[in-house]
Amino acid sequence: MRPLHPVLAGALLGLLTLAGCGQGSPGATSASTSPRASSPASPAAEGFPVTVRAGNGPVVIGKRPERIVSLSPSATESLYAVGAGAQVVAVDDQSNHPEQAPRTDLSGFKPNVEAIVARKPDLVVLSNDTDGVVAKLGTLGVPVLLEPAAGKLDEAYDQITDLGAATGNKAASEKVVDGMRKRIEELVAAVPRGRRLTYYHELDDTPYSATSTTFIGQVYGLFGLTNIADKAPGASGGYPKLSAEFVGKADPDLVFLADTKCCGQSKDTLAKRPGWSRLSAIRNDRVVALDDDVASRWGPRVVDLAEQVGGVVRKAAATG
Repeated sequence: MRPLHPVLAGALLGLLTLAGCGQGSPGATSASTSPRASSPASPAAEGFPVTVRAGNGPVVIGKRPERIVSLSPSATESLYAVGAGAQVVAVDDQSNHPEQAPRTDLSGFKPNVEAIVARKPDLVVLSNDTDGVVAKLGTLGVPVLLEPAAGKLDEAYDQITDLGAATGNKAASEKVVDGMRKRIEELVAAVPRGRRLTYYHELDDTPYSATSTTFIGQVYGLFGLTNIADKAPGASGGYPKLSAEFVGKADPDLVFLADTKCCGQSKDTLAKRPGWSRLSAIRNDRVVALDDDVASRWGPRVVDLAEQVGGVVRKAAATG
């Protein structure tokens, strides 16, 4: 999840933790199902039991879940995209897409086991194992899928298929992923290759940024862009805090703002920062307002982000 005011500091730490988790645990990206039985009424006929290999290892789900609790906005979007929306009974307070998702006051940053269990879930999806919540739910017999922040597109694709398999929507999830892959490939192929444009991606108005080693950075990398944050002090953590002087000296060709909703940032607010009115991106009207949520999640709407980035790069290449 992205850092959001008014809890910016804590959320950013959560972001760093999530990004550090990646998908490094054993088998964090694949799912397998048991052979289907001949009777269409049996659980096996629906593809259950199923073993999903998530961030918390192999998880066996005995039957099609009908009361899913999602405490990850990215997972919520993926669940609805693969057709499992009707099975979702509660989502966390940050899951604002799609609109029909049953949003509650449950927290993904500080999950409350008692509040989660009160929803009577038969599957809980999390992106972070805060305070050992996975084990706590496990002792109560609640199946849990830990799907950490994706570090690259393939991990995002694998999480979508994990959720499809776990919810009885495997074929639909594979169709979603195939469509995402194809569209992103088309967008990348449509971008002319010439001078490598530089860019600055802003997470908040502190300002924190993201390097090429992060999920968002790798999306930009697909379009041949060079990230100014890669050379910043503290870049090894993936999310360096940049100084106004550093950005001014780097003078990026493009600026992408992922803090338009949380922090009200725009081309005009940037121009008021000391020394920033002279930035090439501002003078050439190449400041791009992103949707904060789309720019921070690793679900199906990453295609929307790729559409926007690809369009900006094509326009910049055409205008010189």
